[in-house]
Amino acid sequence: MNRKKNMTLKEIAVIGGGVVGSSTAFNLALNGHKVTLIDPKPSELNNSNGIRSGTNASLGVLMGNIFGRSKGRSWHLRQRSMELWPKWIEQLSTNNNLLELKKPLLKIASTNDEKIKLQELCKDKAHLGLKFIENDIELNIKSLFPNFKYGGLISSLDGRIQPSSLMKSLIISLEKLKVNKINKKVLSLNRLSQSSIKKWKINLEQNHTLIMDYVIICSSLNSQSIIKTVGYEYSMEPILGQAIEITINNNISLVNLPSVINFNGVNLIPNGKNKMLVGATLEPGEKANEEQLKKMKSLYGNAPKWLQNAQIKQQWYGIRARPQKQPAPILENLEPGLIINTGHYRNGILLAPACAEWVTKQIS
Repeated sequence: MNRKKNMTLKEIAVIGGGVVGSSTAFNLALNGHKVTLIDPKPSELNNSNGIRSGTNASLGVLMGNIFGRSKGRSWHLRQRSMELWPKWIEQLSTNNNLLELKKPLLKIASTNDEKIKLQELCKDKAHLGLKFIENDIELNIKSLFPNFKYGGLISSLDGRIQPSSLMKSLIISLEKLKVNKINKKVLSLNRLSQSSIKKWKINLEQNHTLIMDYVIICSSLNSQSIIKTVGYEYSMEPILGQAIEITINNNISLVNLPSVINFNGVNLIPNGKNKMLVGATLEPGEKANEEQLKKMKSLYGNAPKWLQNAQIKQQWYGIRARPQKQPAPILENLEPGLIINTGHYRNGILLAPACAEWVTKQIS
C-alpha cells in the first residue's frame, strides 16, 4: 500500500475511531497526510451481548442503489460510495482478512402501493442493477415468505459488508500507513493565533495536548460537546438500533437466499444454514425496548411461522447519532482547519467512502 505524494501534506487529527473516523483517517493517510486518530477506547472487535459501539452494533447493510431518490446530497453520497466500495474492498483486504461485498439485496413489498413504487424505481434505475420480481422462480423464496405475494425488488449491486471484518481491515491498514493512535478523551479545542503556522490545539485528558493543521470531528454524539468548546452548536439525538441472532428449525434451510432481505425497514441476513441476523434502527433514546424487539422479530405482525418460532441465540443494541433540524450526515467545513463528519445515523458504513473522500477534498 503506497501513499500518494502530496505537496501540501498536513498534520491532521481525526477524532473518533469508529468506521467513519477510521475510514476518514485511512483516506487521508492514503493521500499522504500525517494522521493521528484519537478515541478514548481502543478499537473493539468483540461480539459480546448487550450494548456495542455504533459500528460493532451495525449489520453492515449497503442500501445504496435502491435509494428512492435520484438527486440531492443523500443520493449523490450513496452513489459515490457504491462506486468507491469495490476499490476500497480491494485496498483494505489482506491475506488474513479478505473483505467481501455479499450480494444481492431483496426488498419485499408489503403492500400493493409499495409494489407500484418499487416497480417504478426499477424502471428508472434498471442501469443500477435493479429488477422487480413477482414470483419465486429465481430465488425460491416464496416458501419461506408467504407474504411475498406483492413481489419484491432485487438489487444486484447492493448487499452487505461484515462490520467486524471491515474494522479489522481498517485497523491493519492504519497501522501499515503509520497512522498514530491516541486512546484519550478530547476535552476541548482551542484556536491558535493567526500568526501561528498550525491552526488548532487539542486538549486531551491527563494534561496531554496536540497541535494540528486540521481537526476532523467524527465522534458521533460526543461531537456535540467537542464542537461546543469553540462556539458551534450541533444538536443530535440518540437513536437505538436493536439486533438479534436467531436459530431456525433444522427443517428450514436458509442457503441460496439473498444476502440481505429487507421488509418494512427490518433487515434479515442469512448467517449460515439455519441462522439469521435480524435488525433495525428505529427507536429514539438510549434504552432498549423489549416490546420493540418483539415487534421487530415479528416483522410487525407479518413474520412467517418459522421466524416467529425461531430461538434468539444472542441480542445486542447500539446507539447512533441523528442530527436534529438538518439531514444526516453532518458534513461541513466550519472554518480553516476544522471539519465535521458525523451523525450518520443508519448509514455510517454505507457512506464512509464518499464522506472520507469529501473530507480529503476539503484539505487537498
